Amino acid sequence: MKTTVHGLHPILIAEDDEDDYLLTMEALKEAGVDTQIKWVKDGEELMDYLEPVGTAIKKTSPEFPSLILLDLNMPRKDGREVLDEIKKNNALRKIPVVVLTTSKAETDINHAYDLGVNSYIQKPVRFNEFVEVIKVLSNYWFQVVKLPD
Repeated sequence: MKTTVHGLHPILIAEDDEDDYLLTMEALKEAGVDTQIKWVKDGEELMDYLEPVGTAIKKTSPEFPSLILLDLNMPRKDGREVLDEIKKNNALRKIPVVVLTTSKAETDINHAYDLGVNSYIQKPVRFNEFVEVIKVLSNYWFQVVKLPD
């Protein structure tokens, strides 16, 4: 299953580990996702990026993400805090947020859903399994689902 996603769906990746970011980028490439990617390294940087997106920049702007891939454990402001802020903000809450993390703790999963996450995915250890997860994720969010305007 090769999903082809071109430019129409910008993705915002919030990941503090550069190796995990590069792995995600490679998996997106292998999955056929060819779109604008913005990378932020912590929760503060993520919220700084989203602030003008949620106010002045219109949803038709290439800076407005169609999907946020969010790591839970980041410095300065973690993914839980960011998720809470996004889902409480009227201008941002419709952006789908997918937690993509190594944590399989039930408390993390339950808390993320309590905060309004759209999906929670534990990163597979093997690269080929990770690519398959990214293929399914990109197919679901960019081919199957109707995203809000």
